[in-house]
Amino acid sequence: MTPTAETRRDIARAVEEGFKAQLDFTRQLVGFRSERGEEHAVQDFLFRALGERGYARDRFAMDRQAIESHPGGSPWSDTHSEAPIVVGIHRPREETGRSLILQSHLDVVPAGPASMWQSPPYEARIEGDWMYGRGAADMKAGAAANIFALDALGRIGLQPAATVYVQSVVEEESTGNGALMTHLRGYRADAVLIPEPEDEMLVRANTGVVWFQVEVSGLPVHVRDMGSGTNAIDAAYRLIGALRDLEARWNEAKAGHPHFEHLDHPINLNIGKIEGGDWASSVPCWCRIDCRIAIYPGTDAGEAAREIRQCVEGFSRTDPYLSNNPPKVTFNGFHAEGYVLEPGSEAEAVLGRAHEETFGAALKSFTTPGYLDTRVYALYDRVPALCYGPVSRNIHGFDECVSLSSVKRITTAMALFVAEWCGLEAVEGS
Repeated sequence: MTPTAETRRDIARAVEEGFKAQLDFTRQLVGFRSERGEEHAVQDFLFRALGERGYARDRFAMDRQAIESHPGGSPWSDTHSEAPIVVGIHRPREETGRSLILQSHLDVVPAGPASMWQSPPYEARIEGDWMYGRGAADMKAGAAANIFALDALGRIGLQPAATVYVQSVVEEESTGNGALMTHLRGYRADAVLIPEPEDEMLVRANTGVVWFQVEVSGLPVHVRDMGSGTNAIDAAYRLIGALRDLEARWNEAKAGHPHFEHLDHPINLNIGKIEGGDWASSVPCWCRIDCRIAIYPGTDAGEAAREIRQCVEGFSRTDPYLSNNPPKVTFNGFHAEGYVLEPGSEAEAVLGRAHEETFGAALKSFTTPGYLDTRVYALYDRVPALCYGPVSRNIHGFDECVSLSSVKRITTAMALFVAEWCGLEAVEGS
């Protein structure tokens, strides 16, 4: 059945009534240290939570061979997570509506020095309207919203009249292989909604991402004779300059990409990690840099990787030392293309109505120069992939936090979206 105006008011009230439990659940999620490779416990916690709600469940490992064989797969490395993917499955009594995937990721980026946080990063702290903690915004609040939006329907004796998959993945912050694995497992739906922290807006387009590592060797000598040696760290800095030139060229090409022309700097190269040398009084004989760069939608990740390699090799041929000691380039993480959500889908229209009813304003969209798992469903399932979520601050930084009033509004809009998109039926026995 289509939700009536009265039913929609009941749904909003049900979200309000369940919000304290939703906050408690989110706090528990934040309490799990779930950095890359450490997500087993939080995935088990979510698996149990889905079981307690009566969902059919699937818990499975990633298939390395299948991922590496797929054009959207990112390279596997020794640090790749082995935590399972978890899917909760709602099956209606009668399939009369449109199916839906609600997805989240529970892996988080490293917290960094605890001394830089106002409170321990894995102890959720609420102050005013904000919940602080690593992953509170990115995206454990969204993971809880997926579950509690459906809980709100159940609280008034209703459930989706279509299949809904509640998916919890890992490797979103490193490769995107977790979301790809759900696709390879065979999960499909008529639309996808991922409540990443997007400031109550819908993502219209996002970049792809390529990770790579460059290793530079040097010639070690005592610092008193440093003129006769070669400093690998200095050589790496010269190489970074060449990579900055590549970044500038890619940014100059934004004119051919309509959703990115208005951004000042859509292509960002980040030198995210640098290591090198063994002793302060020895000229360093090694240096390794880990880098991340964005690519425009429609740009093949393999072609971007070839340009990066050509940039490193081309500069090295002009450098007196590197020309005889070429750096080693390894692609070791994200190898993912971006996507554009073309306007006009019915799923976007339904979300727009749910948002306007909740917020009293039209749904806005924007372009983000970062990676999103929605690329899997947009590129390979070719279904409307909606990324839409709460207001946040400092994601990937110190004192990451999410607005609780925003989370409540987003959860309400999500529940209304599910009600209209999937349709509703009475819970058996209610």
